[in-house]
Amino acid sequence: MSRPRILLTAPPRTGKTTVIRRLAELLRAADVPVRGFLTDEIRERGRRAGFTVEEFGGRKAVMAHVSWISGARIGRYGVNVPAFEHIALPAMDRALTTKGAVTLIDEIGPMELLSPAFMPRCEALFSAGIPLVATVHERSHSTLKARIDAELITVTPANRDELPEQLAHMFGA
Repeated sequence: MSRPRILLTAPPRTGKTTVIRRLAELLRAADVPVRGFLTDEIRERGRRAGFTVEEFGGRKAVMAHVSWISGARIGRYGVNVPAFEHIALPAMDRALTTKGAVTLIDEIGPMELLSPAFMPRCEALFSAGIPLVATVHERSHSTLKARIDAELITVTPANRDELPEQLAHMFGA
């Protein structure tokens, strides 16, 4: 099996997380182990109010919310960096040690980068040569591309429905 390393980028709300979620489902259905984490929005009264972080097959925590007024902030969100690190960092460490797994990281963005330990873990994953797909905030991809050797794919409304199956095929599913 080849060991592709892919960064998915797109404007917010284009479908990066949906692509990762569907890719994980397809890989699991093909008995391919999946490691890493997924971030998802919290919606309250029809509006985005925050974000969760969840390890594939593991724990979940709220990592950001509009109602939090103390601590780190990104835009209108208070960010609980320790909660993010408690879920994401061990998930990334497990990805390095699980033979045959595909690692999915959703996302490498401003909230996640508040963790000083996060980017070094990302670099270690990409350097390890393991199969990996990560989503990246569209404003961050040029900086990351200089630090990480990976193919950059832009998620669009035209390709987002087919992309999970195309990626799954690349990883042997």
